[in-house]
Amino acid sequence: MSEQGAGGTGRPGDGASSDPPRKTPATPQWPGSLPSPAPHPSAPPSPYGGQLPWRTGPDDTTWALLAHIGGVFFSFLAPLIILLTKGQQSGFVRDQAAEALNFQLTLIIAYVVSVVLIVVLIGLLLLPVIGVLALVFGILAAIASSRGEAYRYPVNLRLVK
Repeated sequence: MSEQGAGGTGRPGDGASSDPPRKTPATPQWPGSLPSPAPHPSAPPSPYGGQLPWRTGPDDTTWALLAHIGGVFFSFLAPLIILLTKGQQSGFVRDQAAEALNFQLTLIIAYVVSVVLIVVLIGLLLLPVIGVLALVFGILAAIASSRGEAYRYPVNLRLVK
């Protein structure tokens, strides 16, 4: 006699088998999805397909601080260099260097618009305001990143992801 019973389908309720139906272990998934290991929830996605480790050790916070402070003194060069060199090793450094680089690019655009608006004298008022805001936001970002916190500039075009 087979496991399904004589002539039965083995389904519950057909009366052909007294054996309980077999339960196959299944992992809960969305319909049509493939099983995959879940990344750490705080790790940002890498632009190259993998996950970068999100660590906030002393080296990471130092490099993030240098990206923000370097932007105050060297414009977009310091965050760009840090993004290209140390951004491949730490998700935190990459996130903060990209944020600082985006802010510096936003400042460059604001300075160009202000120079154009000098013709109508509004640019003369905007140039010092932009300079003060750049200094204040750069210092606030440096303080936050030195504590290991991800800082977001309030006025920022996110051109570099």
